[in-house]
Amino acid sequence: MSAERRERVLRYGAYALVAVIAISIPFLFGSYRVGQFTLVLAFAVAVLGLNLLVGYGGQISLGHGAFFALGAYTTAILIEKAGFPHLATIPIAAAVCFAFGLLLGLPALRIRGLYLALLTLGVAIAVPQLIKRFESLTEGTQGINVSQPSAPGWVPLADDQFLYLLTLALAVPMFVLAAGLVRGRIGRALISMRENEVAAKAMGVDLARLKTGAFAVSALYAGVAGSLYVFSIGFVAPESFTLTISFAFLAAIVVGGLATIGGAVFGALFIEFVPVYASDVNQALAGVIYGAVLIACMYVMRDGVMGLIRRIAGRLGPRQPSQPQERESEESDERQAGVRLAGAAGNGSAAAGDGVRARR
Repeated sequence: MSAERRERVLRYGAYALVAVIAISIPFLFGSYRVGQFTLVLAFAVAVLGLNLLVGYGGQISLGHGAFFALGAYTTAILIEKAGFPHLATIPIAAAVCFAFGLLLGLPALRIRGLYLALLTLGVAIAVPQLIKRFESLTEGTQGINVSQPSAPGWVPLADDQFLYLLTLALAVPMFVLAAGLVRGRIGRALISMRENEVAAKAMGVDLARLKTGAFAVSALYAGVAGSLYVFSIGFVAPESFTLTISFAFLAAIVVGGLATIGGAVFGALFIEFVPVYASDVNQALAGVIYGAVLIACMYVMRDGVMGLIRRIAGRLGPRQPSQPQERESEESDERQAGVRLAGAAGNGSAAAGDGVRARR
């Protein structure tokens, strides 16, 4: 079996193993833990959207929590005040966030770096206050109680198991779409823009369309994640969407791995479980413990969890057998190239000497 084919078999085997583990989770844990894993899936979609913008596109955003809140409130209002079915609210929330993401992407055409970060930070600060202002629509600080999806009578599952599998079924296409996006022409354009905007523009990349599109798609992912969050929690309030959630998403993409698809899952696991375990250790020092764990992760895994996995896989992977004949051939070619280069240099020197003598 060739090395390429072996690598492909291992990759698909890893995908199958992850799929089996993901499907088995609601049958291995209790209701509370299954609810946590459901939240992890919702957070993973939001983190993935932010990673498309920051990790691949190189655009700094501290306002991802604002789009997350917008998607959550859109779903909550449509379900409780307009009587929409749960699933029908997801494309509407995604479209609303996509439109607002386009609007936020317009200033990104003029500013960048810390100025862009401050702009998005202002959006994250303003959204919870706006939610409180429109009390007739959002119920203000009281929040909105939302009915959660329940398992149909013909499905032999508990409500928490059904909700987890439903969230999983909605999250997987988002990951597949993102993977196809970054592996194609758009992904290469995003990376080129991240590395050097001037060079990307010289190669024909439409920076204006790419930047606004990146903000819009990132906001779309946050809107879908907000809908899934409402399904899982069954309640929304302004206090759930403070600056903390935006910074948590930013920490998640760094812990999971910048410019990675699978890193969104590890980042979501981190921001969901680490604060809970930190509170279990010491309620008063939960923030200190969380910060210490985050610093330790950055010290040990500078490229995130996905970077660590890649390094381990590279060390454990099969090594290529030595091929002395090919090495000898390559060394011979290098020696011949060196001889030709030296000869060319000698001819150039002789020509230069002849030219000097001719001028004399």
